[in-house]
Amino acid sequence: MKKVAVGLLALTAGALAWAARDVSLALGGKPGGERVRRSPRYRDGKFHNDARTRTMPPDGAAGTVREMFFGGQQRRPVGQVPLVPPVVGSADGLHITWYGHASTLVEIDGARVLIDPVWSDRVSPSQVVGPKRLHPVPHALHEVGRVDAVVISHDHYDHLDLATVRALTADTDAVFVVPLGIGAHLRRWDVPEQRIVELDWDESHEVAGVTLVATAAQHFSGRGFQRDNTLWASWVLKGPRHRVYYSGDTGYFDGYRTIGEEHGPFDASLIQIGAYGPGWPDIHMTPEEGVAAHRDVRGGLLIPVHWATFNLAFHDWTEPVDRVWREAKAHGVPLAVPRPGERVDVGQPPEVDGWWQALAVGR
Repeated sequence: MKKVAVGLLALTAGALAWAARDVSLALGGKPGGERVRRSPRYRDGKFHNDARTRTMPPDGAAGTVREMFFGGQQRRPVGQVPLVPPVVGSADGLHITWYGHASTLVEIDGARVLIDPVWSDRVSPSQVVGPKRLHPVPHALHEVGRVDAVVISHDHYDHLDLATVRALTADTDAVFVVPLGIGAHLRRWDVPEQRIVELDWDESHEVAGVTLVATAAQHFSGRGFQRDNTLWASWVLKGPRHRVYYSGDTGYFDGYRTIGEEHGPFDASLIQIGAYGPGWPDIHMTPEEGVAAHRDVRGGLLIPVHWATFNLAFHDWTEPVDRVWREAKAHGVPLAVPRPGERVDVGQPPEVDGWWQALAVGR
C-alpha cells in the first residue's frame, strides 16, 4: 500500500511539473532588443498608447469580482451555437471566414491571411483553468488550407495561442507578421527566424502580393507578470484589387480617421465589438463605437468580431451583436454577421438573419 501511495505521489508530482512547464512555455519569451527600444511608442521599458488609458475600473479588482459573481447577465448561449462546415469556393475576389472570437481567414486577391488564430479550448497559459470555449472550433486547423501569412494583433491569450502557433509552424510555410516584441514569444516556441516579421506602426511587409501594414490601436499587452512589453496594432491588408481593415483589440480613438485617409476606403472591416465594459472604456470599444470606427476608416462591409466564443466581460452573450446590428441600421452601414465557420463573399454578402437570437434567454 505504501508503494502505491508513493507511486501516486510521484505521478502527481510529475503531472504538476509537466503542467508548470507548459504554463511557463505559454508565457512566451522576453521581448527586447534595439528595434523595440527605437520605437517612438517605447519608453521607460514599456510601450505606450498615444493617449493616456486605463485598463481597470476606478474601484479596482473589487468591483470586477463583485460584477463577476453578482452581475446577473446571461453570458453564455442557452443552446448550441450553429457552426458552418468548410466549403470549397472560388479563390477570386475577397472572401472572409470567421471562426469565432477574432480568428479569421481573409482570402484577398489570391493570398490567404489568417488573423489572430486561436484553436485551443481555453484562452489561458493553462488548458486546465481559464476562459473556455462557448462553442467548438468550426473547422479543424488543417481544413483551413494554405496559409500565406499569420497576422497577430497583440499577445493576449485570446489572440496569440501557443498550440495554434506550433501547429501552423509545423504544417504550413506561413510567415508570422506581428507587432514589435512578439517575435520573442515566437522564437521561444521554435518558429524559424526567417518566418518572423516584426513591425512598428506604419511599417509594412508584402506577402503573396498583399501588403500588410501595422497601424495604430489603443490597447495594452502582456502574457505574464509584465505589462506592455510588446506592441499592439490594428492591420491593413492591401491587395491589388481589394482592401481589408482589422481593428484588433482597441478603444475608440481619433486615429481611425487618419487610417481611413491614408489607407482607405476598405471593401470590408473586421471590427472588435465584444468584451467591453464601463470600467475599461479606453481599451475595448462598445458596439456603437465599433460602427463609428468602421465609418471613420471608410469601411465597406462591416463584419463584427471578438464576440460569441469566450466569456471575457460582463455583458449578455447576444448584447454586442444586437447593439451593432441596431447601430449599423441607424447609419446605413452594410453588415454581415456570419455563423462561426461561415465564408462570406464580400461582393455578395448574406443578409443578416438574427441567428443568435434563438440562443438568448426570453426569446
